Amino acid sequence: VRIGTSGPPPVARGTASGLRSPTLMDSLTQIALGAAVAAACVPPVQRRKGLLVGASLGTLPDLDVVLDYGGPVENFTMHRGFSHSLLVLIPLAVLVWLALWRLWPPVREAPRRWLAATTLVLVTHTLLDAHTAYGTQLWWPFAPPPTSWATIFIIDPLYTLPLLVAVVAVLIRPASIATGRVLVAGLVLSTAYLGWTWTARAIVMENARASLALRGIGDAEVFLTPTPFNSLLWRVVARVEGGHLEGLDSVVANDGLVEFDVHPSDDTALDAAAEIRAVERLRWFADGFASAEVIDDELVMTDLRMGQHPVFVFRHVAAARDGDGWRPIASRRLPTVMNLERVRDLWPRIWAAERNVP
Repeated sequence: VRIGTSGPPPVARGTASGLRSPTLMDSLTQIALGAAVAAACVPPVQRRKGLLVGASLGTLPDLDVVLDYGGPVENFTMHRGFSHSLLVLIPLAVLVWLALWRLWPPVREAPRRWLAATTLVLVTHTLLDAHTAYGTQLWWPFAPPPTSWATIFIIDPLYTLPLLVAVVAVLIRPASIATGRVLVAGLVLSTAYLGWTWTARAIVMENARASLALRGIGDAEVFLTPTPFNSLLWRVVARVEGGHLEGLDSVVANDGLVEFDVHPSDDTALDAAAEIRAVERLRWFADGFASAEVIDDELVMTDLRMGQHPVFVFRHVAAARDGDGWRPIASRRLPTVMNLERVRDLWPRIWAAERNVP
């Protein structure tokens, strides 16, 4: 299937934009996760101390957002880089533990438990980030595309709530047996929910593949991600020559095969500008799920993984036309307008098909 690039893109129905920044999730969810993990690792009498250390370490990797890497494209594609690499975080966890062991008596009272706490807090942080659409560079300084399992939306109350309950229980009665049970239950429930998102993804992928096979493109590259604040309604993106297909699939509604809308991309211009650093970097970061359009002789690139047509979170001007070719320019990110009404409109689609799909 090849998509033509002439004419305006079709207007999508029931669309929803994503959030402005992947760090909006991290502040609350990662603090709660880090605090709960650390409290579960340390001795009961030290649980409040574990909360403090876990919450701090749970925030630490995301402090890279204060760094300026030189431009919008660099800041976008280098976030969740070195500070989220397992090759950095595991040694860092040991160094933090050694520092605490030397300076803080509670760690010397239970050194193995505190080593487990510092290590698990940092490792679970980056692994949770890898479950989002933005992705995580787990193996920096090596350079495969960021790991983006995309099984959970960047804010999902059903994942975060059990962790918050566990944290509150520790704050109220830290050393009690009941609190220990609540703490374990919170971690088990949040982990089980994350496991469910993998099951939902598998269900949607099977339906997506069957739907694409009927179009004769069963081998198309597919990206799946849940729609905002839930794991029941999923967005399906298939990258094909000249553009991408986009549709929705519910794991609870009997909505049949995925019905796709077709959206063009100026892949000719994208390929012509492929050697420009910003273009190359954005394509690498999106692992191929990037589209392009030419606006006022500038190449605008869209990361198709975050947002929903026609509103996407990350759009960058990456190059400018130069005669028959393209030249580098100072890249810039185009603004995104958050529209919660679009998110609200998706709720009925979870429970019933928008259209009858044959």
